[in-house]
Amino acid sequence: MPHQTPLISLLAVGLVLAFVLGAAANRLRLSPIVGYLIAGIIVGPYTPGFVGDVELAGELSEIGVILLMFGVGLHFSLEDLMDVRAIAIPGAVVQISLATVLGWGLAWLMGWNNLQGIVLGLALSTASTVVLLRAMEARRLLDTRRGRIAVGWLIVEDLVCVIVLVLLPAVAAALGDGSGPHPTVGEVAVSLLVTLLKVAAFVALMMLVGKRAIPWMLENIAGMGSRELFTLSVLAIALGVAFGSAHLFGVSFALGAFFAGMLLSGDLSHKAASDSLPLRDAFAVLFFVSVGMLFDPHILVEQPLPVLATFLIITVGKSAGAFLIVRLFGHPTSTALTISASLAQIGEFAFIIAGLGVALEILPVAGRDLVLAGALLSICANPLIFGLLDIRERRLAREEAERVAAMPPPPREGPELPVEGHAILVGFGRVGGEIAHLLRARGVPLLVIEDDADLVKKARGEGYPTIRGNAAAPGVLDEASPAGALLAILAIPRALEAGEVAERLRTANAGMTILARAHGDKEVRHLLAHGADGAVLAEKELAHSMAEMALASAPFRQRRGAAASNE
Repeated sequence: MPHQTPLISLLAVGLVLAFVLGAAANRLRLSPIVGYLIAGIIVGPYTPGFVGDVELAGELSEIGVILLMFGVGLHFSLEDLMDVRAIAIPGAVVQISLATVLGWGLAWLMGWNNLQGIVLGLALSTASTVVLLRAMEARRLLDTRRGRIAVGWLIVEDLVCVIVLVLLPAVAAALGDGSGPHPTVGEVAVSLLVTLLKVAAFVALMMLVGKRAIPWMLENIAGMGSRELFTLSVLAIALGVAFGSAHLFGVSFALGAFFAGMLLSGDLSHKAASDSLPLRDAFAVLFFVSVGMLFDPHILVEQPLPVLATFLIITVGKSAGAFLIVRLFGHPTSTALTISASLAQIGEFAFIIAGLGVALEILPVAGRDLVLAGALLSICANPLIFGLLDIRERRLAREEAERVAAMPPPPREGPELPVEGHAILVGFGRVGGEIAHLLRARGVPLLVIEDDADLVKKARGEGYPTIRGNAAAPGVLDEASPAGALLAILAIPRALEAGEVAERLRTANAGMTILARAHGDKEVRHLLAHGADGAVLAEKELAHSMAEMALASAPFRQRRGAAASNE
C-alpha cells in the first residue's frame, strides 16, 4: 500500500503549514485566516517547492463551503437582526451597493465588462464574520449597542451574499459567455424567474417538511445517548440537504447548507454547533488553504495600482460609506467609527463569490487574485485600524470628561432622582438591565446612569430614574448624589472606565459599597485597586454556581446523608 497519496499529502502538508502560520499570525495579533491563506500560497502552484493537487483542494473546499454555510445558518438570529433592523438593514444594503459601484468603477478602468465589475464589487462588499467577531470580542463590544448593530449589519450582508450565490448561476446562464448575440431583457428575466421559482420550491419544502423533520430526527438521535451518532447525523443533514438542493432544485450547495442550519433552533442548534465544530473548523481551514493555493502573488508586483485600489475600496471606500450611513441615522461618532472599522476587511464570502464568478466565467482570474490580495492586506490592516480607533476613543473620552465637568448638569427628565438611601447602577445593557429588575423586585430604590440614548429611553420607559451621560464625568456623577447612596454597581464591561468611576465614587462616599464587573484577574486587581469592594468575575461565578448545583443534586445529598449516618 503506498504511503503517499495526493489526498494525504495535501491534508498533511496543508494542515501542518496552516497550524504553524495560523499560530504565528495569532501571535502577531492578526486573524489566523492570514496564516491559512499564506499556507495555501506556499503549497500552491505559483510558488516553488511542494505543490498540492489544486483540483483535489477545490473539492475539499466545497465541503468547507457547505460546513461554513451550515454554521452561518446555525448562528443566524432573526431576533438580533430585528433588534437593530432600523439601521442594520438599510445601512448594509446601501453599503453593499456603494462597494459594488466602487468595484464596478475599478473594473471599468481596467477594461472589464459590466457583469465582471458587478461581481468584483459584490465580492468586495462583504466583511468576514470571523475577523469582525474577533475584534468585537477583544474589546468587549458584543454586548453593547454598537456591537449588536455590527452583528445585525453582518447578518444582512450574509443574507445578501446567499441571494447573490443563488442568482449568479442564473445570470451567467442567461448572458452566456458573451461570444454570441446578447440576450434580450425578457430572456434574462425568464431565466431569473425560473431560478427564483426553483428556490421558492426548495424553501417551501424546507419550511413545510424540513422544519419539522430535521429537528424531530435530531431529537430522536440525541435521545439515544450516542454522541458520535448525533455528530454524524448533523454532518449528514448538512451535506445531504446541500447535495439534494443542488441536484433536485438546481440551487447552490451553499443555500442548501444555510437552510439546513437555519431550521435548527434552541438547544438543538447549540448542541449541533458544538458537536460539529471540530470538523467544521478543520474543513474551514482547508477552505482557506485551497483559496490561498489559487492566489498568484505575482499580481502584487505586476499590478500594484489595481491591488492598491482594491485595498482602498475595502478599507476606505465602503468604511466611509458605512460611517456616513450610521451618522445619518443619528448614532454617535463612536458607533459609526466602530461599524466602519469592523467592515474594513473582507473574508470567506468574498472568496466564495469570487470563486463562483471564476467558475461561471463571469469574473477573470485576475479578479479573484485582486479579491485575495485585498483580503490579505485588509485583514492584516484591521488590527491597526482598530488600534487607531482605540487611541482616538481614549483621547476623546478624556476630553469629553473634562468638558462635561466644566458644564452645569443638563436638565433632568423622567422620574424624580433619589438623593439618599439609594443604589447607583452604572450601565443598563443586558447585564445592567437584569440587575435593575432584581433590585426593584426587592424594593431597592435605584438610580441608573447610562450614556447610550436608546438604553436611556428604555430605562426611563420602564420607570427607572435615569441620568444620561458618562459616569466617569464628575458633573454626571455628582447629579447621582453619591454622598447619600448606599450601594453602587458598575455593570459596564470596560474595566478602565469602571475603575475611574469607582475611584470618584469612593472619594465622594467612603462608606458606600461598590461592586464591579470584570472579565479577568487583571481587571479584578485593577478595580479593587481603584476603590471597588468586590469585582464579579463571570467565569468564576459560573463555576461556583454549577458546583453548588452539582453538590445539591440527589446523588451527593445521599452520599452526605450516608456519611453522616456512618459517623
